[in-house]
Amino acid sequence: MKQSRKTCLRYCSLLFWLAASIHSAFAQTDIDGIMMAKKNLCVGPMYGYSSWKHYWEGTLKRENLNLGTVSSQMYSVMGAYGVTDKVNVLFSVPYVRTKASAGTLHGMKGFQDASLWVKYMPLETKIGNGDLSVYGLAGVSAPLSNYVADYLPLSLGLRSKTLSLRGMVDYQAGKLFATLSGTYVFRDNIKIDRDAYYTTEMHYTNKVAMPDALSFNFRAGYRHNDIIAEAFLDNWTTLGGFDITRNNMPFPSNKMNATRLGANVKYHLKNLKRLQLVVNGNHVIAGRNVGQSTSINAGLFFIINFAKKQAPVSTTPKAQP
Repeated sequence: MKQSRKTCLRYCSLLFWLAASIHSAFAQTDIDGIMMAKKNLCVGPMYGYSSWKHYWEGTLKRENLNLGTVSSQMYSVMGAYGVTDKVNVLFSVPYVRTKASAGTLHGMKGFQDASLWVKYMPLETKIGNGDLSVYGLAGVSAPLSNYVADYLPLSLGLRSKTLSLRGMVDYQAGKLFATLSGTYVFRDNIKIDRDAYYTTEMHYTNKVAMPDALSFNFRAGYRHNDIIAEAFLDNWTTLGGFDITRNNMPFPSNKMNATRLGANVKYHLKNLKRLQLVVNGNHVIAGRNVGQSTSINAGLFFIINFAKKQAPVSTTPKAQP
């Protein structure tokens, strides 16, 4: 059994996708190779800030003086519960504020999209000097409020219900690890508050067909005892859509592609045995119809053991077999 599963306090995994350029909050615990132990709940508040000044209009990188700097703040409650050692349930409830530093467009605020994931580890085996784990995940998301989607780049989100299917492989040798995952996102169509709109042709309807998307993530770093430090590279690609037309506002069904580079640190506070501190930062290094955002996130999480027999809290994992 992997040492990361042996000690729940060691890691309450949170990856935070808060990109104001894409306006799709992936604030989930589903992206890493760690599982919560059976009958353990990790839950806590999270704060995220993201901003951008330059953006891609199609493939043209530019800025807009009528927008200035577009920023987004996220306040959320996130959690993960171990149904068994091999099955976890994960959730996120975000509240978002948006703002532009120039121009006449007003920012928005309100609850965005709640997400719920089931994470399953069907295989864990020793290969060479390390442990290989395979995961399958399924997740859904849905809007928590009737916010306006057709108000980019200041809308809270795209207001599309989604179904996500993910496969993931994690390998840890000693204190070093690497994780690779791929996700297909099915997105439901949405309705907007107008009866006609133009994409690459005229549509006389308030229904907007939302293209599906693919996401890939690679992360690697150090994982041992009370600390995890990792770097990650991920890519989001919309399977369809169209480019923002010159000097026009974005539209929910635009093609929105982004590649991000970032780092994540998680630390177990030794003097407060059931608390974990998580800090994350990332930057969009390439994109299409998105803002070149820089994001920072921080959270504090508390671990509750609901097992009938409470084992003594350990700050170090059991030895590897």
